[in-house]
Amino acid sequence: MRTSPRYDYGGAVTDTTQRTEQPRAVLVTGGNRGIGLAIARGFAEAGDDVLITYRSGEPPEGLRGVRADVTDAASVDAAFDEAEQLLGRPVEVLVANAGVTKDGLLMRMSDEDFEAVLGTNLTGAFRCARRAVKGMIRARRGRIVLVSSVVGLYGSPGQANYASSKAGLVGLARSITRELGGRGITANVVAPGYIDTEMTAALPKDRKQAYLQAIPAGRFAAPEEVAGVVRWLAGPDAGYVSGAVIPVDGGLGMGH
Repeated sequence: MRTSPRYDYGGAVTDTTQRTEQPRAVLVTGGNRGIGLAIARGFAEAGDDVLITYRSGEPPEGLRGVRADVTDAASVDAAFDEAEQLLGRPVEVLVANAGVTKDGLLMRMSDEDFEAVLGTNLTGAFRCARRAVKGMIRARRGRIVLVSSVVGLYGSPGQANYASSKAGLVGLARSITRELGGRGITANVVAPGYIDTEMTAALPKDRKQAYLQAIPAGRFAAPEEVAGVVRWLAGPDAGYVSGAVIPVDGGLGMGH
């Protein structure tokens, strides 16, 4: 168990005496691999009660999960109902991480591929946030972190659908902030750059080298580095941060 200054959930210090923090109810969508898995494990290691959503297979070792298809509103509602039963209370921290890619040049991209990516990455995040805020409004506290991408801030050839979906998360977070900021709920965006995952490991050597040369830090990030920023946004020190976009990209996008 950890001790810290006493905060209300919105982040204002109300009592500087030490207290024991209670584990928070955390739900990470798409938390069965990559960045989502690192985020979920980070919260779990910090002592929080964590659940992930996953579409197939089984939850990773050491984590509990609920099945959910974020492209289906009924599936999202059912997953939240199950999560609340397992956690014993409403979700207090939502990390909307589930995402897909269907890359292709603009002239050749089908309507179906464009809509499928937006349906998962943007509309899926909306569905999860819409369901999560029901409990957060009643509790007058909550944290929403949307996992975007540096691509959503400066674009990428062949990824009009992906970039559009990730850019849309910024508008979603800022609209939630305008609407619910007075109820102790924050909504922020984390925009990772190139992360050292199985996907980047499989890149051709020349392409990987070109990406590295464009990154001022000269390296890809570890998934845990993204997870650390997400946990900070969900913690007491970020109670007055809402509607923000925080790049974790080694300087690649320079905040844009």
